[in-house]
Amino acid sequence: MELFSEIYNCYYQVLRHLLCSQTALTLQQIRGQICKEGFAESMLSVIPKLEQGDWNLFQKDGELFYSKLSSPLILPVSGLQKSYLKALLSDPRMQLFLNQKQIESLGQMLSEVPPLWTQEQFFYCDRFTDGDPYEDETYRQNFRTLLTAQKNRQYADIDYNSPKGTRVHHHYVPARLEYSVKNDKFRLLALKDRNDHRMKLEILNISRIHSVRLTNRTLDSQVDLNGLIQNSYYREPLKLHIVNKRNALERAMLHFANYEKNTTKIDETTYECLIYYNQTMETELLIEVMSFGPMLTVVGNEKFLKSLKERLQRQRNQANGAASFR
Repeated sequence: MELFSEIYNCYYQVLRHLLCSQTALTLQQIRGQICKEGFAESMLSVIPKLEQGDWNLFQKDGELFYSKLSSPLILPVSGLQKSYLKALLSDPRMQLFLNQKQIESLGQMLSEVPPLWTQEQFFYCDRFTDGDPYEDETYRQNFRTLLTAQKNRQYADIDYNSPKGTRVHHHYVPARLEYSVKNDKFRLLALKDRNDHRMKLEILNISRIHSVRLTNRTLDSQVDLNGLIQNSYYREPLKLHIVNKRNALERAMLHFANYEKNTTKIDETTYECLIYYNQTMETELLIEVMSFGPMLTVVGNEKFLKSLKERLQRQRNQANGAASFR
């Protein structure tokens, strides 16, 4: 395993819980834990390394796996980790999740630590330039109010400017915040009461919110947010074939990490990945597929294939037009 990058990785956390077990585990129990805490494709990455002993983390006795740790795992914070945290604090997006007192306290504790990187060292390509105004005080205040409402299951009075330009004013329950890498924007998955006493899922761009005010009303029933999201998906998922050369499978899992997906192996070098999406995700997913590279092939669905061909044709026409102009 890599020295540092895995420490904050989901796989690392799953294996840490397995290693802290003081009882023997069967392979089936290990699989169940990985499925519960990891991703659908975690089996493809983790199980072979455990079974074949590549990671050398367990002692195998017949069908049982014993952790090689004799006591609970306690890790001190290393200088490298402190340097990593110092770099994260310089990201204006990270500061959205912290209040001013927390920012100042962490800054003081890490004052003598050099950051692992600076923001100026990054150059982003294939990303829109009109990202959210993370340092705008109104934006930050709205973001933190939404976080509070989400944690407390409170209704929030949101004044919002829709993409069509109309002003919308409703009470929502903030359910989840998502970040779009391609757009460099945060969006809110919000629940809204319907006339039939059920909840409707709406997606709001944080930057379009004018104001947020907490109400005294809280959501008193459980809502299956994942079920609402799944119900919004198109009936047929996007189907990709990934040829695992030049580490393409791992790159694809990272590239499409924010989508619900299911990945299976279909032959020695090829994997099939099903990605579930809805209309609001379609354009962004289209751009991400186009930017991946030749190790990925779109084999379905027809709707996505049609959109892909149309976008490629538009790009070709624009390139030909630019060449003619020159």
